[in-house]
Amino acid sequence: MGYALVAGTCDTKGTELRYARDCLRAAGVETRLADLGTGGAGDDTGAEITAAQIAAHHPDGVGAVLGLDDRGRAVTAMALACERFVAARDDIDGILGLGGSGGTALVAPAMRALAIGVPKVMVSTVASGDVAPYVGPSDICMMYSVTDVAGLNRISRVVIGNAAHALAGMLRHPVAAGDDLKPALGLTMFGVTTPCITQLTEALSADYDCLVFHATGTGGQSMEKLVDSGALAGVLDISTTEVCDLLMGGVMSAGEGRLDAVARSGLPYVGACGALDMVNFGAVDTVPARYRDRNLYEHNAQVTLMRTTAEENRRLGEWIAAKLNRCDGPVRFLLPEGGVSAIDAPGQPFHDPAADAALFDALETHVQQTADRRLLRVPHHINDPDFVAAALAAFADVMPARPLRQE
Repeated sequence: MGYALVAGTCDTKGTELRYARDCLRAAGVETRLADLGTGGAGDDTGAEITAAQIAAHHPDGVGAVLGLDDRGRAVTAMALACERFVAARDDIDGILGLGGSGGTALVAPAMRALAIGVPKVMVSTVASGDVAPYVGPSDICMMYSVTDVAGLNRISRVVIGNAAHALAGMLRHPVAAGDDLKPALGLTMFGVTTPCITQLTEALSADYDCLVFHATGTGGQSMEKLVDSGALAGVLDISTTEVCDLLMGGVMSAGEGRLDAVARSGLPYVGACGALDMVNFGAVDTVPARYRDRNLYEHNAQVTLMRTTAEENRRLGEWIAAKLNRCDGPVRFLLPEGGVSAIDAPGQPFHDPAADAALFDALETHVQQTADRRLLRVPHHINDPDFVAAALAAFADVMPARPLRQE
């Protein structure tokens, strides 16, 4: 039988954690409290899972976590131990965490280790700020604690109680699985490639559950997390724009690991150069000084786009090629010669055929093409129906034949 895990540092947040556990139990939820404290409070904390039991999951053992003089090292080590503890379990139905910045850093990695859909609620003093480092590609619910998590009072009692009841509601009323057995596909979309993805999903949705991810950094990470979890049958990675932000210092990078899950999984993969003409920044006054004289386009008051140059596109092509060369599964990567985004077309501000050509040439030079790994030049714009038709043909080429549905 599964249970809800309440996690935090019992040496500093014991009263609040026990209160959250008791709220869950009063709501009829089987619950266990896990102590993540590194201060040597011992076993007399009321926790069902002690700090030593969690710390034992560190690769270097309990001594690498408990009894350290350096609190930062201890917190980092305990976070790893807790993540490994959670990943090794199959009976955790959900997690409730409480903490400040340190406590949030302790619990969030363990939450991210759980599959998408497993309830995760984090009550945190930092939940009203930039929570991207904590949430990442996962579905963690962040709740601002309002007061510090420093004892029970008229505010914290209500906030923590609401968080516990929210988790209880998720656990007691799970979303029913659909009766549609269609396999799931991951598709990446950016605003400037929306027409292409819309046409693809319309063409594929009768036979596939199309999951579209906004290529804003966490979007690509989320898609690849699902690839790693085995939740996807194939990928149509049309909008690889996050690589621009990684290499040129934009604000929507998916990190160095982009495309690694595809290589690990061997899933059928169709990719394209969608929005590789742009790097994303915030408001125009946030664009780094070294880029101020470049071709900039104000998408709106909060987003400024910078056109990639031929030299930058060569770097992009080499980086993507190195990733594709590690893929052993079937790969088709499409080169839209008519333009890679809505604003890379004749008369549009990012139209630059020479820069696009540098990208395509770099890919053709560095991708090690085989029968299963192929580049396809398509003489159309990425949002053109003819390009969509080419992408669908490539997808049909890499996807295994599906058995006929039984009526």
